[in-house]
Amino acid sequence: MEHPFRTGVPSISRLAIDDGALLSGRYWGEMRTFLAVAKAKSLAKAAHKLGISRMTAGREIKRLQDVIGSKLITMCKTGATLTPRGEELAQTLLRFDQELFAITNDLRGETKQAEGVVRLSITDGLAVVFIAPALRQLARQYPRVRVEIKNPQNYVSLRENQTDMMVGFSPEKHPDMTSARAGTLHYLPMAARSYVERKGMPTPDNLESHLFIDAERYSSKIELWRPWRKVVERGSASCCCESSTVYGVMVKAGLGIGLLASINVLEPSAIPLDINCQIGLPLFVTALTERLQARPVRIVFDFVLALLSEENPWLTSEMNLAAKRSPYTEGYQMLFNL
Repeated sequence: MEHPFRTGVPSISRLAIDDGALLSGRYWGEMRTFLAVAKAKSLAKAAHKLGISRMTAGREIKRLQDVIGSKLITMCKTGATLTPRGEELAQTLLRFDQELFAITNDLRGETKQAEGVVRLSITDGLAVVFIAPALRQLARQYPRVRVEIKNPQNYVSLRENQTDMMVGFSPEKHPDMTSARAGTLHYLPMAARSYVERKGMPTPDNLESHLFIDAERYSSKIELWRPWRKVVERGSASCCCESSTVYGVMVKAGLGIGLLASINVLEPSAIPLDINCQIGLPLFVTALTERLQARPVRIVFDFVLALLSEENPWLTSEMNLAAKRSPYTEGYQMLFNL
């Protein structure tokens, strides 16, 4: 039977690889710049991250649009907005970048030996408290598996983080993703003893006279954060902070009431408050399904899932403040020299 495609026909066999203009170093560099702008939503931020000037980044975007023959990005006062064609190209490049990483770092998946680099995106707090101390055990068992930890650029999309897996707060529903439910991260209001000594004990009846430390990540209007928004609106926001570490230190310094993960009750100066505000945030470990076929990726996936499961007394379905000493507290104790 004749082959359904005549592979010798120039229109099929002459692909992009034959076009010197498209495969020039400048073209791929411009693609990289475009992807950086698409992720940062800002020409200036993308240029800073790439180590080039804003003017150079602008020229590269303009040349890329000229070569492709389509407008990809619209610049405005608030930043950079992708056109429909730009959004389509950005999603394609994200998939390509992930596949290219998988090819060039194949992790020797075809061998019996577990060896390679596995990239994990996870928040600083979870990484410091639960993951970092346990990496010693992983290194002893699998000395040739190296875990690279990155801060998430997007808490929803694994692809935008350009990692093998991520710890997030919702499952990925794409057919090429595998999401596993882990434990629940519990938050409750806390204040330092110095704050209580100065302002008095906060109760549901006197919140109008108290100060709160707010954060943009807690300001979403979704139902989950409503209990915190209600108490903050009754009082006054003294500070706002996006760094989880700095936020915790602000609370410890007595600047106001903060919304902290339950494990912070280990801090001797912290007082958990009963002001009708408790929040449970579900955790999910997500990986590219195809990457899970590589043994090192599967090893790290199972390792992270076990650490963040409901077996962890701080991540049980119901909040538990009594797990004062356990292997799961080592990271917190190391961080604050407790």
